[in-house]
Amino acid sequence: MNLSSRKFLRALAAFPLLCSVARAQDVKEPDKEKNQEAKKEEAKKEESKVATVEVTPAQATAEIGDKVQFKAVGKDASGNVLPDAVKFWYAAPQDIAGADANGLVTAILPGEVIVGASMGGKVGYAHILVARPHIAKIDLAAPATELSAGDVAPILATPRNSNGDPRTDIALSWTSDSPGIATVDAAGVVHAIKPGKAKILAAGDGKSASAIVTVGKEQVKSVSISPANASAKTGDVLHFAAVRSASHGNARGGITWSVAGDGAQVFSDGAFVAERPGTYIVHASTGGRSASSSVVVTPRDIGREVEVVGHAMPKDEQFAEEWIWDHYAYLSAISDKLYIFDIADPAHPKESEPLKVDARLINDVSVTADGKIAVISREGASSRKNGIAFLDTSDPMHPKVLSEYTATVTGGVHSAYVNSHYVYLTDDATGSLRVIDFADVKNPKEVARWQVESTPNMQVSTPFGVSASGRYLHDVQVIDGLAYLAYWRDGLVILDVGNGVKGGSPEHPQFVSQFRVNYNELYGPGWLAGAHAVYRYKNYVFIGDEVFPSEFSLGSHNRIPVRGIAHVIDVSDLANPKQVATYSVPEAGSHNIWVFDDVLYMGYYNGGARVLDVSGELRGELYDQGREIARFWSGDPAAYRPNVPFAWGAYPYKGNIYVNDVHGGLWIVKLGKHKPYTSTTEEPL
Repeated sequence: MNLSSRKFLRALAAFPLLCSVARAQDVKEPDKEKNQEAKKEEAKKEESKVATVEVTPAQATAEIGDKVQFKAVGKDASGNVLPDAVKFWYAAPQDIAGADANGLVTAILPGEVIVGASMGGKVGYAHILVARPHIAKIDLAAPATELSAGDVAPILATPRNSNGDPRTDIALSWTSDSPGIATVDAAGVVHAIKPGKAKILAAGDGKSASAIVTVGKEQVKSVSISPANASAKTGDVLHFAAVRSASHGNARGGITWSVAGDGAQVFSDGAFVAERPGTYIVHASTGGRSASSSVVVTPRDIGREVEVVGHAMPKDEQFAEEWIWDHYAYLSAISDKLYIFDIADPAHPKESEPLKVDARLINDVSVTADGKIAVISREGASSRKNGIAFLDTSDPMHPKVLSEYTATVTGGVHSAYVNSHYVYLTDDATGSLRVIDFADVKNPKEVARWQVESTPNMQVSTPFGVSASGRYLHDVQVIDGLAYLAYWRDGLVILDVGNGVKGGSPEHPQFVSQFRVNYNELYGPGWLAGAHAVYRYKNYVFIGDEVFPSEFSLGSHNRIPVRGIAHVIDVSDLANPKQVATYSVPEAGSHNIWVFDDVLYMGYYNGGARVLDVSGELRGELYDQGREIARFWSGDPAAYRPNVPFAWGAYPYKGNIYVNDVHGGLWIVKLGKHKPYTSTTEEPL
């Protein structure tokens, strides 16, 4: 198999396995393994004849839901057409389009699609540009309070696709039906003129919406702001309040907020946060009157050094998930092995014989609270029966397979979350959530299934088995009877599985709410991109995006470019989750998240491991606010990719932080002495 063919296969595997991609050089059809050696020469002769693969049409355009038929022929070095048949077809990124075995490609979401055909060890390519759809509606958020003459207030307009994705590329026109009462400019900002009511209309892309703005009779005499002055550290959120004195009494609302000074922002509710130290002036304006308050901001100054305690890195291997418990560490591999360590002495981890199962990837691993049973997920099994396996961990250094569950999830399981005697797992083939009851661990059974319907699912056959194209569920966390789902392009989904808010249970999950991100807009075309990791802490849900190129090779030793930020979603109102902050490490890609005692621990792929202060209220861009406590460069000269960090996660345990790196294995580090503040935001790792 030549380089381009291997690259093609790895890209094909990328979506169902996403953060770890099965290594395509190991792909073998199970029923042909015995004859592999006997057919080597024949295969070489066959491959040598095909010099190029020509796919037609080479370029195509489509809309969501369209099907485009492609054909391919193989040609020899002289350009003669050969009789070879296409071995398989594929479309990438696989989350926006899918190809069937006959080259019929279905467009599922907007973006740029690469279509490939493999024959004789060569790959030919074509491209489809899938247009963005027309919007389905425009959501308007008018000022919540009555305005006074002279007030200026924005109306927030959010065009949305039929699936709920927000759009920012739609040009809107604004009009007022009563410009003598209130006018509106091209940006949707309302200017109050005199008492009365005005209907403000926003229109674009064939849709329109309206909102009523009320201008009151009161005349503002003065406005005051509290506190009159304040002090804070970078990242602290201060709340300012303004009171206006009117001709017939005091009233609140109708306030326009602004801040003078580069390096801080004030929100529409009077919340202030600074990214940089300095002196700032916060202004409140209403009815032609204004007031101000001064804020002195000092550095947060919480940086810490990082000290290496220990390191375990089996050779020539790539790694995935970790589970740290008692004095043991389980580390899954991007292969058929689960590595096991005794970490009683963290400086000198002791390795046991790894557990081997039939899988090309053991992605997820976790252990029940009582330490008796472990659950591992499997993808790419030679038997095509993946699912999960239950392990007896009564001897933690030598776990044994107790049972497995494959009946409804043979296509593969990427993530599995254990809660009580239930496993909430992701089904690669259908993009659905499955709930498995293992009260009788020898006879686990499925008790529930739930899936989003806004994104269609297309099942495609690959050399790795059946996988989903379109709908994809990546991660699950269950806390206090609520399941939080990182649902890839469908964003965050919250289900009631026993909380009571919607009458749900593990056997009958009930939808609570959803928060969507337009990933096509956020990262642009050519990327596998979606909500990957989910973690609920206090009133926030942290969602980490995972963003890979549409084609890449995990098996090579070259650096993989990745992207991705973390979204901070306020779920104080479960029915209406809203984004309040982000955490974006430049030129790096987010991955797994853990939060304990107001500190977030995170694997940020090529940005190494990160430790972040998430105490208090969170607003704005956390990376810019001096909230980073520490960062750890997790590369190693002897790693699978030498000196290239690819941190999967970071987990705090008994004073240490366990960093699992795809290339570098298991690092054990701890926070050291205080690292004095400098004005440099980002330092070399």
